[in-house]
Amino acid sequence: MTDSKFDESRPVDPSAKYADRNRTLDADEDDWAWRARIRANPRSRRIYRIAVAVIGTIVVLGGLVAIPFPGPGWLIVFLGLGIWASEFEWAQKVLEWVRGKVRAWERWLRRQSIVVQAIFGLLTFALVLAIFWALFRFSGIPGFFPDAVETWLRQVPGLGGA
Repeated sequence: MTDSKFDESRPVDPSAKYADRNRTLDADEDDWAWRARIRANPRSRRIYRIAVAVIGTIVVLGGLVAIPFPGPGWLIVFLGLGIWASEFEWAQKVLEWVRGKVRAWERWLRRQSIVVQAIFGLLTFALVLAIFWALFRFSGIPGFFPDAVETWLRQVPGLGGA
């Protein structure tokens, strides 16, 4: 089964990053010498691909666990996807699809009026506040905050310790 846009009978564009139609770098296409040596040997290539799969899985799962909490959960997921994409063509396709969707959403938002942009900004801010409120509600207010901040947070409904 061949994809028409990767038809082997068509000449390869000399300016393209890859010499053949697949998106994964072959040993002779890799700019990093250490990785080219690994890819040149079938056994070390298989071990390397397994290692990339395991490390990518750990990073993606860690990111998925972190998504509900404040912090870079989605960024960690995309980092894991990037790790996979360094070796697996399906992950490269998913990463390109995600990038396209994010760019399309960003372009759409930039075309909107300042009022719509402000509403999205306020909704994002409200979501972040809700996440922090839920985090402090169920895990408690961290003790590393300055006393003034802790006192102020205890006055927030649902977080106070009366």
